[in-house]
Amino acid sequence: MDARTDNSDVTAHGERVLWRIQLLTLAFGTAVAVVALALHRVDWAKGLFCGAALGWLNFRWLQSGIRGLFESALVRARANPEGAGVPVSSPNSAASGMFRAFSLLFRYALVGAGVYVIFIYLHVPLISIGLGLCALVAAIIAASVWEALQPEG
Repeated sequence: MDARTDNSDVTAHGERVLWRIQLLTLAFGTAVAVVALALHRVDWAKGLFCGAALGWLNFRWLQSGIRGLFESALVRARANPEGAGVPVSSPNSAASGMFRAFSLLFRYALVGAGVYVIFIYLHVPLISIGLGLCALVAAIIAASVWEALQPEG
């Protein structure tokens, strides 16, 4: 019997949670932007929405970077199933792994640059962008509570 199990159900379940986090991030950002518009604070609405969009992009970049690192590790493990002393590595896979690791760190610079551009060119309060970025945290908490109360098994 094969020691490895098929984890497609786990992957599908995890994909639903990741999709829910992305959706909730944009929904929370839009909701608070609409509230700011209702309060006649257009500058805050722009900052809140743009911050939420940056949080959504940050999550997407993080997700793709981690998925890429996981897939490259999985390819290595499948290429060398015996766990022999010699690691399987090619120049292409090593460069790809370094690029993925760099992109995981580089996303912070991209978010910082995005905050700078939004602040300078849209003239919105910096705190509104920061609060908009918190939409991602609120979405993660909401998705976690959702999973705890209604686990999809």
